[in-house]
Amino acid sequence: MSIRTDSSESAGRDGSATTVDMKLEVVVIPVADVDRAQAFYKRLGWRLDADFAFDNGFRVVQFTPPGSGASVQFGSGITSASAGSGPGLYLIVSDIQAAHGAFADLGVEISDVFHPGVPGAQFGPGGADRIRGLAPEHATYGSFATFSDPDGNEWLVQEVTERLPGRLDAAEPTFASSADLANAMRRASIAHGEHKKRAGGEYDVNWPDWYAAYMVAERAGTELPT
Repeated sequence: MSIRTDSSESAGRDGSATTVDMKLEVVVIPVADVDRAQAFYKRLGWRLDADFAFDNGFRVVQFTPPGSGASVQFGSGITSASAGSGPGLYLIVSDIQAAHGAFADLGVEISDVFHPGVPGAQFGPGGADRIRGLAPEHATYGSFATFSDPDGNEWLVQEVTERLPGRLDAAEPTFASSADLANAMRRASIAHGEHKKRAGGEYDVNWPDWYAAYMVAERAGTELPT
């Protein structure tokens, strides 16, 4: 996120406006039992960044979901909000069916994949306005699933396969993980496969996994796959 300001105090020496980058990195969620919440988010496979306890009873725990640039914090003395009052916490995925299966395999009680029958139905309690299944034409931003942590903080899993114009910063990496990159390449491979079929050729449907791993490793300077 960048803020553009034209005030004289923040203008550059040549009189041009300056920008201040601001990155949303942490969201606080209210919990009643810190150890129980920690065990839950650890079970999800999220990275434990911190667990600091102080003599005055203050404690802060931080977890980061895989591939995320933002983290969640909870603890003791960290918020006055009622435990479980954090609704509609977004988790963005590129393949909601794969994500749903992963959560279910971990024993997480997660709703069926659904799409809103009326605008905003993803935020209300489950009911007739939530229609089971993927969004029509598998529209980006249109498919959801929900689950809650032990305190009742609700997570809204949303599938995004193509961003709206202006939602990506060209100066920042487009893909947060090799899994996201692989899914994007897989979608491209399907389109390319149709092209190859029309040309009378064949393609390997699994080539995106190796390509994605190689490209991410090369960029990170780690060992390349062979």
